Amino acid sequence: MAGFTCSAADLRPLLGTAANATAAAEYICNGFDTVSNKLVAATYAIDNTYLLFSAYLVFSMQLGFAMLCAGSVRAKNTMNIMLTNVLDAATGSLFYYLFGFALAFGSPSNGFVGRHFFGLEKYPSPSGDYSFFLYQWSFAIAAAGITSGSIAERTQFVAYLIYSSFLTGLVYPIVSHWFWSTDGWASPVREGHLLFGSGVIDFAGSGVVHMVGGIAGLWGALVEGPRMGRFDGDGKPVSLRGHSGTLVVLGTFLLWFGWYGFNPGSFLSILKTYEHTNYFSYYGQWSAIGRTAVTTTIAGSSAALTTLFGKRLLTGHWNVTDVCNGLLGGFAAITGGCSVVDPWAAIICGFIAAWVLIGCNKLAEMLKYDDPLEAAQLHGGCGAWGIIFTALFAKKDYVNEIYPGKPGRPHGLLMGGGARLLAAHLIQILVVIGWVSVTMGSVFWLLKVFGLLRISADAEMAGLDVTSHGGLAYAYHDENNDQSEKNSFPIANMDSSNA
Repeated sequence: MAGFTCSAADLRPLLGTAANATAAAEYICNGFDTVSNKLVAATYAIDNTYLLFSAYLVFSMQLGFAMLCAGSVRAKNTMNIMLTNVLDAATGSLFYYLFGFALAFGSPSNGFVGRHFFGLEKYPSPSGDYSFFLYQWSFAIAAAGITSGSIAERTQFVAYLIYSSFLTGLVYPIVSHWFWSTDGWASPVREGHLLFGSGVIDFAGSGVVHMVGGIAGLWGALVEGPRMGRFDGDGKPVSLRGHSGTLVVLGTFLLWFGWYGFNPGSFLSILKTYEHTNYFSYYGQWSAIGRTAVTTTIAGSSAALTTLFGKRLLTGHWNVTDVCNGLLGGFAAITGGCSVVDPWAAIICGFIAAWVLIGCNKLAEMLKYDDPLEAAQLHGGCGAWGIIFTALFAKKDYVNEIYPGKPGRPHGLLMGGGARLLAAHLIQILVVIGWVSVTMGSVFWLLKVFGLLRISADAEMAGLDVTSHGGLAYAYHDENNDQSEKNSFPIANMDSSNA
């Protein structure tokens, strides 16, 4: 409707020479204008409703993270990890509202950082509405949730608050500006010169979200060191199994459900037709959204089955936790290229993502690296593979649909598109690793220097639930008859002791 206009002067000759022809032409055109305005308003309403619903789905992933984290830690630390997930969302809300959104999408700006909309001042604007803010906030807190898993079971509560504020208020927003803002130096939608003629196609955030969260978690776990008892005196790994496979599976299914907002929702709108396609008139952005949901599903499923049989061959067991992590690794990998690859390519994505995760876990054990949720390996390693995968398998037709207006834009290397997209994506991997390492590595190092990072050995042995949160998450017997046992642990101020 945007290209249709009704002019009374043009319409009048078609109505003959009647005395009221001019009035009739004006009446008809006014009616057309009213209908056109209603259709435009309906389009905005449908697109905003779609984006809001997608934001709600992505936010539901916080519950998935909470359940997954709770099941993956020992019972004595359940309340602690659940509370950190709640505060990732709450703290992230304020800091992303005050600073993060402006740094990410505060246009007009330069290629490196946004400069407008601090505290949502002068927002909504022509560049977006409140639904866009809410959607991007749900992504920011997802990145913080990834990091919390890497440092579980041995971290002071204040450290969670500090790193979460810094990650959602500064570190993540600047990365999202680089690759998603219309002004970002490596964005595929920026005006003017594109990096290697393409920009980085990281559609829903294999690098922007998953690598950022994973690399941040990597530095947290490295600076903090492994949990007590994770490695024996000879340096051999000791399994510290999570206490509930049920919660792990529940969390995994919730994350799977939320990923249908994470990946398909990244289109930001649904009511859009594609011009110059080889498909029928019923094909539009709604079809691309459906394809994206399919590639997401297939990649995760492929990774889950590969992990199932791969771990069976390596260990002799059918391990549900390993399968759940493999599934999530496939999702993290496909996230970057979910919209620009065919479903058959998603099978390859998931298959290799599973082996990337298995290999990263083996390397972590060799280096005595301890990550209770395998977050750095899963989100960092599989996220990096997903960036490379997109540069290899992005299909020309899909790239031109989603990023129109740039004839000859590079696409996947193995799809005949040359190596320019791969070059841009390798740069993304390097700059994300560098930026997050400098910023978050420094934050965790400073927390350690000031004695704010790791809990004391006594608190770690007793468990954070008792020493920091007033009691265990599970009541195995009548609490009134066991108050003396609860009080046998020093509850106050254990958090502030040095390790």
